[in-house]
Amino acid sequence: MKATSERLRTVVSAKPMPGTERDERNPGLPLDLDAVLALRVNRSAVERRAATIPTRRTVKQEWQAAWLLRAITCMDLTTLQGDDTPGNVLRLCAKARRPLRPDLIDALGVAHLDVTVGAVCVYHALVPTAVKALAGTAIPVAAVSTGFPAGLSPFEERIHEVRASVAAGAQEIDIVITRAHVLTGHWEALYDEIRAFREACGAAHMKAILATGELATLTNVARASMVAMMAGADFIKTSTGKEPVNAVLPVGVVMTRMIREYEGRTGAAVGFKPAGGIRTAKQALDWLILMKEELGDRWLRPELFRLGASALLTDIERQLEHFVTGRYSAAYRHPLV
Repeated sequence: MKATSERLRTVVSAKPMPGTERDERNPGLPLDLDAVLALRVNRSAVERRAATIPTRRTVKQEWQAAWLLRAITCMDLTTLQGDDTPGNVLRLCAKARRPLRPDLIDALGVAHLDVTVGAVCVYHALVPTAVKALAGTAIPVAAVSTGFPAGLSPFEERIHEVRASVAAGAQEIDIVITRAHVLTGHWEALYDEIRAFREACGAAHMKAILATGELATLTNVARASMVAMMAGADFIKTSTGKEPVNAVLPVGVVMTRMIREYEGRTGAAVGFKPAGGIRTAKQALDWLILMKEELGDRWLRPELFRLGASALLTDIERQLEHFVTGRYSAAYRHPLV
């Protein structure tokens, strides 16, 4: 376990890598429509590339434990259900502060690393509850806004919701775009919408949810990603978690390559958040491998990478217990709420 602790020291306790501090923002740039329309995606090539990710690399034993703990630090622990209550959110925040059982922390030898999740993500109405529960920690509260999940409420209401979430203490805002702007090719309208949301966010970091499962083509995913970054998104995010298809690796390949292209063009590092359907430790490892291979180690920290998930933490905790004891435990031994 000492080896695991040493490998995790640089993951959790080290300062952010240069250029990834939370106060650095993507300033955006004027919409370059020619560059957006020039983007094309070869779907077959992307799918072949994505298919290699689960098979090309394996991490075992203490390395797997270290990577899973890193995944926890990059997790947006989320509850976005119609039956959410303040009590549920309070329990979720308690889990965010201490995502692993004390006996596992002791067995892994990582108590000194103070492992916590990257953020807690809730509906606007529950932001004050989460902010109060996380007071005194460095864990930010993220609010889903702008008429989540459809994003079809009146524009002024969406702007007001963003401002209200920020006023309530949310440090991150997950906005949803109007999918119709993408599907009809109205890129100027999409840019103006996201730019207005960014301005409403003020100092809060903005994650632009593209709802990629509803954008029809990977070319649309690439173009929407680029427009969102040009408009000033600090993160681009795959899904609301409510679409029929959410976070899948081919979409991840496209979006991370757009991030790489945007950084090469502007020097600005934009974060990436896959969300929806990520439930197993194996899936979390696949996404970490994708980030490492496509964007490099700089993107393996919560400043630039988040996993939007809820049930995922339960499976990670089960895998870590197996590493410690050699036995798998029942999910009820690792409750979220």
